[in-house]
Amino acid sequence: MTDSVRIGIIGAGAVSDYHHVPGINLDPRAELVSICDPNSELLAKRQSDWGKTRVTTKFEDMANDPEIDAVIIATPNFTHHEIALACIKGGKHVMCEKPLGLNYTESAEMYRAARDANLRHMTAFTYRFAPSMRYVKHLVESGALGAPRHFRSQRFLDWPESSWGWRQSKKLAGAGDLFDMTIHRIDFAQDLLGPIKSICGAVAQFVPRDKTADGEPCEASEVDDWSSLIGQFENGAVGVWEGSTLMKGYHNDGFGYEWAEVNGSEGSAAYQLTDPNNILIGKPGQTMEKLPVPEEFLVIEGSPRKPHEGIPSTVFRYDLVYEFVSAIIEERDAIPGFDHGASAQLIADSVLESFDKRTWIDINCDL
Repeated sequence: MTDSVRIGIIGAGAVSDYHHVPGINLDPRAELVSICDPNSELLAKRQSDWGKTRVTTKFEDMANDPEIDAVIIATPNFTHHEIALACIKGGKHVMCEKPLGLNYTESAEMYRAARDANLRHMTAFTYRFAPSMRYVKHLVESGALGAPRHFRSQRFLDWPESSWGWRQSKKLAGAGDLFDMTIHRIDFAQDLLGPIKSICGAVAQFVPRDKTADGEPCEASEVDDWSSLIGQFENGAVGVWEGSTLMKGYHNDGFGYEWAEVNGSEGSAAYQLTDPNNILIGKPGQTMEKLPVPEEFLVIEGSPRKPHEGIPSTVFRYDLVYEFVSAIIEERDAIPGFDHGASAQLIADSVLESFDKRTWIDINCDL
């Protein structure tokens, strides 16, 4: 047991700056002690932004550093597998951005390595920590909605149609919207309703993205900018998911539009990313109405975050670090773990298989 955790960040880009470093700074038990990124200029900037720490351009240095307890991996998708295995071999607890790997095989290997080494592992499925999503889960588990029948998710973004850089290469990203956005919604659907047993799905690409933001020509995109699936849960419920980065008019200051709902035999409840401290609830014969999320669901238990401070659709993300650090200190599994990341990855992989074969795919997540 320890009462403090020394953290290294691998990948000093926007996600770390936006999610992870504020979470570390909020938690008195956590300390950012090292930053790794291949871009030395960015490292220098982050030392100015985040405070003086050790820096390195090689993840192997961090994996083998005895003065680091845990790492957060926020690097391009194709690097996750190699970096995570190296850090696990070096005895580090690991939080990794989604998707865990380029496919289920990589993700499952990462899970088994961390499990077998008795190290804490966590997938950065941010939206599990949204207050309204946490309250929807409570309503489902408490029986307030009756028997769950249906899950629905829409995630729409109005992004520029210029290049995504490495994110539009299959060998570097694996897939587009499906692996970047829809995989989050696959995860919290299973968190709410349990395992998905069978799916059919489709992807599409409408934009070539063969120019940079500056108008220079570049390699065209190989990945989807729209994805969708229909799923059957083991408990008998069904679900539908749709995501796209091309929904004009859904910019909302960069947050886009997200709606997720559960429909049960005794009522419905819906979450919206743009209004995560409120929830929509409807009972039979009534109209859905907006209600505030109860105070006890606005922040995870013990978190030092003040739930009424900051932009609601941003600040709940800081609770990821609190959960990760708590799991390390309490010597318990972090939630969501690599097993959850691998399970969602298998379903996302199966969407591509389903579309390729034009058929339903049964899910067998045997970790």
